Amino acid sequence: MIKRPKVAVVGSINMDLVISSPRIPLAGETILGKEFFTIPGGKGANQAVAASRLGAEVAIIGCVGDDIFGKELLDQLNKEKICRNYVSVFPDVSTGVASITVSEQGENCIVVSPGANYKLTPELVRKGEDFIKEADILLVQLEVPLDAVDEAVRIANEHQVKVILNPAPAKELPQSLLEKIDILTPNETEGKLLTTQWVDSNIDVEEIIRSLQKLGVKNVVITQGGEGVSYNDHHEIKHLPAYQVNVVDTTAAGDSFNAALGISLAEGASLTEAIQFAQKVAALTVTQFGAQTSLPYREQVDQFKGEK
Repeated sequence: MIKRPKVAVVGSINMDLVISSPRIPLAGETILGKEFFTIPGGKGANQAVAASRLGAEVAIIGCVGDDIFGKELLDQLNKEKICRNYVSVFPDVSTGVASITVSEQGENCIVVSPGANYKLTPELVRKGEDFIKEADILLVQLEVPLDAVDEAVRIANEHQVKVILNPAPAKELPQSLLEKIDILTPNETEGKLLTTQWVDSNIDVEEIIRSLQKLGVKNVVITQGGEGVSYNDHHEIKHLPAYQVNVVDTTAAGDSFNAALGISLAEGASLTEAIQFAQKVAALTVTQFGAQTSLPYREQVDQFKGEK
């Protein structure tokens, strides 16, 4: 019997304010949208919910405001059977929100107001150390302060817990942090920013991977949307094509991919096997609307018979 994975997540907890629209508006343009939804989100919470639905024992370390969104999000964590003992509630601070426009083609445009997420400190992270040190995987992203991320990674390293960092939203990261990361999962744009600081640079995927390896990252897994995934398996660079699905909304695809990758590795899969599993989860995610509303359960993934 496979041991139930234990996953620690340090990251953001947001409420997503979502408008479906015929297309993404141009700068300075006003267009009429369609439906409006409030959907629980935040990269940290999305990863936590994805991991829980895939069968893991999960705790999240993060912050919300003492407002209606904060209360709703804490209730949602309870419903998803996620330990919220390490979620701090701050009065007089708004809960993080993300304004999301989703086009009919499934593309999205997102602006995040961090709110209480930026109250997360190394001290608050240390309150969750007992859970982190017992975890199989630590999942971290960059919607919370970098010193909190660094402290979480330090704790994980101290207790030999594997770390997966999704460097989104992209920002320059110190080599001292990158050297502590077991698996870094940027998309192509984030990979370019990490290596050259230029989104429009001509560096290709293989060069991105090699550059990040030189900075000390053990494994680099670059998600390329409909083009698939490129990654290094030891010194060899490999590519896996994407599953072909009807894309409704790409929100939370990366979050579900990261959670699934970590869980599969914790269950003993090879890196290639774990990426293939994560691709299935991400493929199912993009066929549904919203962030946490789109995240699949383990039974759905096990039954998925997609084609590449």
